[in-house]
Amino acid sequence: MNLVVGIGDLKVTKDPSATLITYSLGSCIGVTVYDPVAKVGGMLHFMLPDSKINPDRARERPAVFADTGVPLLLEECRKLGAERQRMQVKIAGGAQILDSSDYFKIGKRNYVALKKILWQHGILIQGEEVGGSLNRTMALEMPTGRVWVKISGNGVKDL
Repeated sequence: MNLVVGIGDLKVTKDPSATLITYSLGSCIGVTVYDPVAKVGGMLHFMLPDSKINPDRARERPAVFADTGVPLLLEECRKLGAERQRMQVKIAGGAQILDSSDYFKIGKRNYVALKKILWQHGILIQGEEVGGSLNRTMALEMPTGRVWVKISGNGVKDL
């Protein structure tokens, strides 16, 4: 069963038959968390690095922003039994899609913000497919913890 994670959304599950999947990762970043002992998995698809630009939106939809969405993802996984020291984190996205001049650098800013937040929580990224200029689809298969990324025109890659 596929659980689709939309843009600015997150989902967490213990369902052993589920696959968490998100589409259209451009400058956005998809984050997966998997605890192989508790068999808890979660996915976040965030758009922007910092909620300070729109605190009202951050309160309504915290998964839109890295600084509010990532801590929420980690906490929701913890509530289902995941432990920080066992969390396997993998990420994809952070591309430069619409900004050919690289003026706004949203993908790069998202990546830097994410790494900083995870570092503050004592968590390292164990696999990534970031940057470039192509869209990606990302999935977390709950039965095994396998994370794969489909890159436009480049096939599927395991993280």
